[in-house]
Amino acid sequence: MSKKKETVDELLEEVLLPEDGQTHEVPENWVWVKSEFVAKWGSGGTPSRKNSEYYNGNIPWLKTGELRDTVILDSEEKITEEGLKKSSAKLFPKDSVAIAMYGATIGKLGILGIDAATNQACAVGVPYALTDKKFMFYYFLTKRKNLINRGKGGAQPNISQTIIKEFPYILPPINEQKRIVDKIEHLLNKIEEAKQLIEEAKKTFELRRAAILDKAFRGELTRKWREEHPDIENAEVLYDKIISLIKPEKFEIIEEQSEYIPCKWKWVRLGEVVQVNPPKKKLNEVSEEQKCTFIPMPAVSDKTGKIEEPEEREYGKVKKGYTFFLENDVLFAKITPCMENGKSAIARQLKNGFGYGSTEFHVLRTSEYVNEQYIHYLVRSQRFRAEAKREMTGAVGQQRVPKEFLLNYPFPLPPKEEQDAIVNILDDIFAKDNYSKFNLQLESELDILKQCILSKAFRGVLGTNVPSEESAVELLKEVLQEQVK
Repeated sequence: MSKKKETVDELLEEVLLPEDGQTHEVPENWVWVKSEFVAKWGSGGTPSRKNSEYYNGNIPWLKTGELRDTVILDSEEKITEEGLKKSSAKLFPKDSVAIAMYGATIGKLGILGIDAATNQACAVGVPYALTDKKFMFYYFLTKRKNLINRGKGGAQPNISQTIIKEFPYILPPINEQKRIVDKIEHLLNKIEEAKQLIEEAKKTFELRRAAILDKAFRGELTRKWREEHPDIENAEVLYDKIISLIKPEKFEIIEEQSEYIPCKWKWVRLGEVVQVNPPKKKLNEVSEEQKCTFIPMPAVSDKTGKIEEPEEREYGKVKKGYTFFLENDVLFAKITPCMENGKSAIARQLKNGFGYGSTEFHVLRTSEYVNEQYIHYLVRSQRFRAEAKREMTGAVGQQRVPKEFLLNYPFPLPPKEEQDAIVNILDDIFAKDNYSKFNLQLESELDILKQCILSKAFRGVLGTNVPSEESAVELLKEVLQEQVK
């Protein structure tokens, strides 16, 4: 705050935002100010790694990765008092509000549940007496996108203390802030209770889905169909046709399985009947500027098992360094947690019949003898994903399903006609399962309701405002009067 201002009115003129800096109307006893005037802001620092004695001390050291839009109860890492003194790290008091300023966690928030030091990627505001810490937390949570949009850095934006301090802030009377927080938390708790019920319903649906798929891969869903089609071709004959077509590498003979399968089915390994990560097709006739379908990992829905947001990119910009696939190939996410969540899809409606995508996809290519949707149901099944998870390799957080797991995975192969029949039955069952669609829709509506509640809270339309209550301007004047003294 400027030291040149000597009277309360002069200071007040500096603190209050002019109308052109306000984004919407608020009740008359609320005021708009810069965030600089609702908290004392600071940031942290990192003690030198060269001095190991600065670490493993008794002072909690908060990293931005620990900010999860909630109260921070503890910190995983600690520094020593000497480390605090010998660096730009600062100790901030409990109840301060922390905001991540850059990196993967930019905009993440937390209220310190303990006294803690922070690293330099974290801005911390110690609320003044006119500011309720939870009101401040929910306000920045609601305005996170607006705050990040003011940042610098293009594709990787970053915000600074200066940007935070200049950010417009709504200041109601302190008692009104507390009422708003109480109302927000009451309503959000109701939403969380509803979400919990949805999660329980989703688990029930997943168990039901898993049971249906298990029956499908044991031949139970098509028992009646087989009775009506006794003359279908044996899977042994089908297997020989596939082998002669794709010429897979030799696999060990599958030991006798305890699970019963119909007599015309055959136990095979996935790599015997499906090409896993086949080589790229030569596309000499395609120009560098020609557009093709591109599938980043977020484009695949783990809920529906479909590609929902495909992109288009120039062939020349994706032909190297990305995963190549053709129309009707099955894409299977190999990295955690995408694989466990069920990210897989069939590549459909590709521009010019081919596409590229994330390097974290395995590609499964079928033939005229294997129904690609049957394979997709297989890899999307709970049992397959559970077994794949046990075989993942790599460092924690970057584990992947190896190609060898897919090649060697044993499963029962039905005759082609029965594959088609199974797919038709499963498609029909899941298409009619409105229960899952209803839960997904309801979950989306609850997220919208949450945003609506927060938006209304900071417009003064949640029904908590008391117009006769003393204006926040008077509280500001009291604080500024102390500064004048």
